[in-house]
Formats: sequence, structure tokens, C-alpha cells
Amino acid sequence: MTDISSSKIQASPHSYRKVAIAACFGTFLEWYDFLTFATLAVVFAPLFFPSSDPSTGLLASLATFGVGMVVRPVGAAIFGSIGDRIGRRPVFMITITLMGIATFCVGFLPTYAQVGIWAPILLVILRLLQGLSAGGEIGGSAVYLTEHAGDSYRGFKTSFLQLMGPLGILISTLQIALLQSYLTPEEFLSWGWRVPFWISLILLLIAFKARMALEETPIYLQLSKTETQSKSPLRENLKDPETRKRMFLLFFCISAGGAVLFFCVQVYTPIFLKTSVKLPSQLVDQLSVYATLALLPLTIFAGWLSDKVGRKPVVVSGLILGAALILPAFHLLQNNSDSTVFIALILICLSAILALVVGPQTALLAELFPAKTRNSAATLPHNLAAGWIGGLLPLIVTWLNQQWASNVVGLWYPTIFLASGAVVAILYLPETRKANLLN
Repeated sequence: MTDISSSKIQASPHSYRKVAIAACFGTFLEWYDFLTFATLAVVFAPLFFPSSDPSTGLLASLATFGVGMVVRPVGAAIFGSIGDRIGRRPVFMITITLMGIATFCVGFLPTYAQVGIWAPILLVILRLLQGLSAGGEIGGSAVYLTEHAGDSYRGFKTSFLQLMGPLGILISTLQIALLQSYLTPEEFLSWGWRVPFWISLILLLIAFKARMALEETPIYLQLSKTETQSKSPLRENLKDPETRKRMFLLFFCISAGGAVLFFCVQVYTPIFLKTSVKLPSQLVDQLSVYATLALLPLTIFAGWLSDKVGRKPVVVSGLILGAALILPAFHLLQNNSDSTVFIALILICLSAILALVVGPQTALLAELFPAKTRNSAATLPHNLAAGWIGGLLPLIVTWLNQQWASNVVGLWYPTIFLASGAVVAILYLPETRKANLLN
């Protein structure tokens, strides 16, 4: 096994910026496409899942959102192995094309009033294709960017990738708020909700052109020269005890913790404010924008901090704070609905907690695993956590709330999960900030 420092084969600063911009823009498109559905979950309920009970329609809409998350591990298993066998770059071209086409088609779907049961069936099929694409992209892009970053300030340089999810929600939310301000409610329900999906085609063309110019990672090229690529990377990962252990730690502590916080703070909170607190949709969208804008510099700071003090203490701090403050924060949101400033401050505090976990996450995904099986080792547990734990969180929390006739009791689910993840991370998560990515 080579002991060459990865800093010796890292891209030049100019080349790295080019790689980072292209990789991040593509991931932004993936998140924009994937999360526009979440932003429109309340709108989709009556259009595709009409019901005499609004709660049932919302539950069905959230379940369809969750379907896309559930199949993400399948996409991760398929595309992660391909990335280890033939290279990181080809996977990018496939996943972004699949996501763009599936999202664009959502904009042309007929509603339940037009074609009946076929409307939700077609929506679920396109959602499944989105999930497969996201499984290959999200996680694989972290490996790709980190392998270009070298050894110095990896946490800071790769933390920018974590901004793409919040930016995807931000642009989607702003776009929908703009449409709702210019269109009547009837016009928005008739055709206005389709516009964000149509615009995804333009973004796809830009991202595809940018990615055509991307090069393979220097670390994968080094593996190619020494012919050390794995022929069955996923099988090798599952056979090796140390890799299995690290895959579990990535799943349970880092990726699941980040996913739980992300979907609590960025996805479920707006739904909670609209449906439980009964705030006007436009006000909730404005508050979401403020929280997301605050999250951007906080995430970069957390990545930088992890270069200074280590990945583990930063991530563990986020998990502990999340477990301690999620429930009190939502109680405060519910009981202070008349104070917009107070709600905004709570959302910003929640964003700071989320940043602590996701800021170092990109670097950690790559640093935990050996180079020849890294792509599949990182993408499978990451997408399993994001898909099965994070993606189903809005559905599970909403269902628990309905079962117990409470607006907040379902939040014990993320609270217990974050507390468990913090304990396991304290005991077993290794420090990786000085890891040699070529080993």
C-alpha cells in the first residue's frame, strides 16, 4: 500500500476551484430537484392525494417524499460500486442526467382530478428515479471533492459542498414564494407549482456542460496506475471488520445525525409552522430563508473548526446539542407564534446545531475509508441513513403526532436517535483529520 501523501498529487488551487464549482453546482441541482418536492408537500397533498381529511392527504404526500429517500441506498449500492470500478467522474454524468430528466417530467404530470389514481402512481415512479439518482450523487460527490482537496484544510475546503442542500431549499423556497406573490392561489394550484420543475431543465444543461470538463480525481488515477482498483468493492467492504465498523459509525452517528437534524431543521420545521402553528405560508417561507442564510456561514465555520480541533469534537457537540434542544425548540415555536423575531432566532440556533454535524461531514465521508473501496463504503451507509432515517423523519414524526394527538410528541424520535448517536460517537468514532487519503 502506498504511503505517498495525498497533498503531493492534489490539484492546483485554480484547478481545485474549477472542480469544486462544477461538483457543487451539480450537487446543488440534485438537491434543488430532490427537495422542491418537500417544499411543495403541502401543495401536492390536494392535487395528487385528495382526501376529506387534510391530514391524511398530507401524510400521503410526505410518504411519497419518503419513497424517494428509501430507494437512495439502492442507487448508492449501484453507483458507488461503479465509481470504485471505473472512476468517480462517469457516475456524475449518469446521476445528474437521471435526476434532471425525472424532475423535468414532474412538471408535466396530470393531477388526480385529471387522470385519477394514475396521477400519484406516476408521481411515485418519478420520485423513485430521483431517489436512485440522489443515491449515486450524494456521498459520491463528497468523495470526489475530498480526493481533490489534498491534506491541508480539507474540512474547510469540502464544507462548501454541504451548502448545496440548504441552497437547493433556499432557491426553491424563494422561487415558490415569488410565484405565489405574483399568481392567484387558483393560478398557482393550476400551473404555477410546475414552474420550478420546468426550470430544472435549464439548470441541468448548465450542470452537464460544467461536468463535461471535470477530470478524474488524482487519487483514483493513482490507483489506476498501480492497478489497485477493487473488482468487488461492496463485497470487500462488508467482509472487512474494520470497514464494517466504520460504515456503521458513518451510518449511525455522522450521516444519520446530520440527516435527522437536516430534515428537522430544513424540511419538517416549515411544515410544522404551516400546519401546527398555523402561520401564513409566505411568512414561514421568509423565516426559512433567514434560517438558511444563517446556516451557510455557520457550516463553513464548522468545517474550518474541524481542521483546528478535529472532526470528532465538532460532530459530537452537534449531536449532543441536537438531542438536548430539539424538543424545547419546537415547544417554544408552538408557544410563541406571535413573535416573528423570536421564531427566527430559534430557527437560527437550530441551524447552528445542524452546521456542527454537517460542516465536517464531507471530509469525514472520505477520510474514514481506504481509497480503493472508498466510494462504495461511503455512499451506501450515508444514503441509507439519509434515506431511511432522515427521509422518513417527517412522515414518522407526523404519524406519531397524529397517534398521540400532539403537535410535538413525535419529536422524541429524533431526540432519542441523536442522543444514541452522540453516545456511540463518543465511545467509538475515530479522529480522521490527518488521514492520508491514498491509503
